[in-house]
Amino acid sequence: MGSSLLCIDVTNIKHLIVNADDFGLSDGVNRGVVEGHELGIVTSASLMVHAPRAEAGAETAGAHPTLSVGLHLDLGEWRYSNGRWNSVYERAPLDDAKLLEAEVAAQFEKFASLLGTAPTHVDSHQHSHRNEPLRSIVTAKAAELGIPVRHFSPDIRYCGDFYGQDAEGRKFPERVTVAFLAKLLSNVSPGITELACHPAAAVDFDSTYSEERVKELAALCDPMLKTILQTDHIELRNFASATPG
Repeated sequence: MGSSLLCIDVTNIKHLIVNADDFGLSDGVNRGVVEGHELGIVTSASLMVHAPRAEAGAETAGAHPTLSVGLHLDLGEWRYSNGRWNSVYERAPLDDAKLLEAEVAAQFEKFASLLGTAPTHVDSHQHSHRNEPLRSIVTAKAAELGIPVRHFSPDIRYCGDFYGQDAEGRKFPERVTVAFLAKLLSNVSPGITELACHPAAAVDFDSTYSEERVKELAALCDPMLKTILQTDHIELRNFASATPG
């Protein structure tokens, strides 16, 4: 099932998709996604099908039909230390096209088995799909399904600025505040913008990005944001939206 979102005439309309990454990572992350959706501005989420609480996340998604769910491809994780990025785990070598293609296919299949449908969009953990050969594998699969790919769907502008660390993992707390998020919303342009986020209701997972997620959730649920959306005529959408309201 593909998404018809890209068929929207967005010339003069501001559409905002707020997508929560790492859905399924833990119960705390799953609760964060749900709270961000029910109480805040989260409209979509990307599920990590190999994550410890992926099945619970899929069940949660089934109870929240207005939450659009895509696939957060997980090919590995890398952490920055001693001046370089070091591998924590790797599901397939990023230079082996054959193994990558098999792993991508397996994750799409697992998503379908968990959700009973194809994803509404696709992205990847730590943006690994931005590089070849994974980029071509992912964009080809997405084209087959008719779904958008983060960074590579020209009708959707990506914003990853709402994130509490810099490119080398140093703390950047001022970027997960309500004030910073409000500024990002005020700068949304006409067309479709995807704003990425990583909310969590509790830290019950192993990650170098932890307490920042709880702060993200608090900001995403601040009532002031919906006032800004209304004032600036920004319409919240998800990846499954067909027509503007």
